[in-house]
Amino acid sequence: MSNSTKTSADRPEHVFQDRREAGRVLGELLEAYRTDPRVVVLGLARGGVPVAWEVAAALDAPLDTFVVRKLGVPGREEFAMGALAGGGAIVLNDDLLRDLAITPRQLREVVDREGRELIRREAEYRDNRPPPDVAGKVVILVDDGLATGASMFAAIAALRQQEPAQIVVAVPAAPESTCRELGAMVDDVVCATMPFPFRAVGASFWNFRQVTDDEVRDLLTTPTIGRGRHEARILEFASAAGVVRLACRGAPGGIPSRADVLDIVGDARVVLIGESSHGTQEFYAARAEMTRILIEEKGFTAVAAEADWPDAYRVNRYVRGQGPDTSAEEALRGFERFPAWMWRNTTVLDFVAWLRQHNDSCGPDRARQAGFYGLDLYSLHRSIREVIDYLDRVDPEAARRARTRYCCFDHAAGEDGQAYGYAAAFGAGESCERQVVEQLIDLQRHTIDHLLDDGTDAEDHLFYAERNAWSVRNAEEYYRTMFRGRVASWNLRDRHMADTLDALIAHLDRRADTPARVVVWAHNSHVGDARATEVGAHGELTVGQLVRERYPQICRLIGFTTYSGSVTAAGEWNGPAERKTVRAALPSSVEELFHEVGKESFLVRMQDGPVADTLRTARLGRAIGVIYRPDTERQSHYVHARLADQFDAVIHIDTTHALEPLEYSSLWVDGERPETYPFAL
Repeated sequence: MSNSTKTSADRPEHVFQDRREAGRVLGELLEAYRTDPRVVVLGLARGGVPVAWEVAAALDAPLDTFVVRKLGVPGREEFAMGALAGGGAIVLNDDLLRDLAITPRQLREVVDREGRELIRREAEYRDNRPPPDVAGKVVILVDDGLATGASMFAAIAALRQQEPAQIVVAVPAAPESTCRELGAMVDDVVCATMPFPFRAVGASFWNFRQVTDDEVRDLLTTPTIGRGRHEARILEFASAAGVVRLACRGAPGGIPSRADVLDIVGDARVVLIGESSHGTQEFYAARAEMTRILIEEKGFTAVAAEADWPDAYRVNRYVRGQGPDTSAEEALRGFERFPAWMWRNTTVLDFVAWLRQHNDSCGPDRARQAGFYGLDLYSLHRSIREVIDYLDRVDPEAARRARTRYCCFDHAAGEDGQAYGYAAAFGAGESCERQVVEQLIDLQRHTIDHLLDDGTDAEDHLFYAERNAWSVRNAEEYYRTMFRGRVASWNLRDRHMADTLDALIAHLDRRADTPARVVVWAHNSHVGDARATEVGAHGELTVGQLVRERYPQICRLIGFTTYSGSVTAAGEWNGPAERKTVRAALPSSVEELFHEVGKESFLVRMQDGPVADTLRTARLGRAIGVIYRPDTERQSHYVHARLADQFDAVIHIDTTHALEPLEYSSLWVDGERPETYPFAL
């Protein structure tokens, strides 16, 4: 699942590609001011000017700069004790001055020095032009972000002396507390994002290099009025949409034709089919139908899902006619842990029932049967029980050793792996790392001894037990790592899934005369190649990237997108399944581009040519996991990606609907009131 913990670190910090993109987002949010001839946009120099230029161009309004200088603490200049703005307005942090015992002389020296620099910059940036007359104007003050807000407070104080009609503050990122404080001071505040916890302004940008004086001068002399920026963006999108329209192929309901599916896959052994949410009916249905085609026409013999190993293996036993379950619904009862709807839903139920029928039709030829397996590692305690149960049957003495080692986890809170990880990571409990590694080695060392008899069944049982032992070993590390940083825990999880896939392919290869072919079901954020996304620049990797590296030329990555609709998701971790309204995709996103194509659903292949060039441009892409936070949509659910490099093909369905869980509450039945107000990214 793409949302795997309750920590805020799960949300990507870097929201904007750079200041210019942040300005374009603000321009969209300030659209209501576009027709007001009184608007003047002022960018706080230097970092706020690139943002302000995009805002002014979007609103067809004049641009100027407003110079504010931070008053740094003597000897610790990075800490602001106040700010100085043009016109002589000063804002001071009296509490800080008192706590640090700053003398009047020290303060005066800092003010004099920064005042001289302020005058120099104003003259240099404007080339000695006078500042704009803002009396009676609607002034939009723009900066690249706020921390304490001291610079913005000083700018507001200085502007008030010039009697503007309104003061509007617009910033890409700021703490919620600062935005609320500003809201009590000015006529309107637009904070595109309010990261929590707020670390630094630069943390919201992919590229936050310093703005130079030359750049400020160039931007201030580049016209923003009459450029038709809004119309130009529409034309740009229309042109790109036209390229996609010519290249795309029909996919009714998101399902490509059988011929297109077979052509895309070709001779690939590993096909990863994604989803841009964990709760969309059309994604699940299209993926299931494409998988049926690959099983029937291409001889694929396994579905490997973003699901826990023991729960999925219960389904595998059922579809192969093994185990005690008598129906597909019974076989899916192992999926009890949040979010159960990912696998306990009507679409997966139908697919599992079909897979059982398909396997039954294969007769005694087990090599033609297709299995269902899990790749994920959240099953710490369940996998422990499965390892011990297996050893109880084949080697009671080994089972005793396993119990002794695994009892290390008894100090953790019940079945909660996160509780264990927190205690182990912060020294509040024992780490079980040594014990789980010893148990895995013990199981592998006695592989031959544990084969009860010759034949496929014994090998399958041993393989199942070994992968459970691996799940315990990697889950233990994952839960310890998740409290130390997102990248490390994310990478550990995706490596585990890729390694499990490798082991599954090797196991299936030993059982058949022909190489195994596997379909992987997972979220786009795992299926896509991380190297084509901004998270890849931060060090994250994905299953899709690892598969491309390990199976070059014989793998395919297929993603899904949607523009709007509804989704089954929770509002918080461990929350109930809700039927939530999916907001229309953000401007400049790939979803908006596909919406402009004007077709309800279609397939795009990322082959060389105009469409690949068009989709190789970095654009925002939406990813909804098991949690959907529409109130923080921009920072919670969007990242930049080069779609043509991220996937081999993408299926777009413009309007989608919520996945139907097998069990649901009144929250899901009633659904969510549609959001109609255009704010709160």
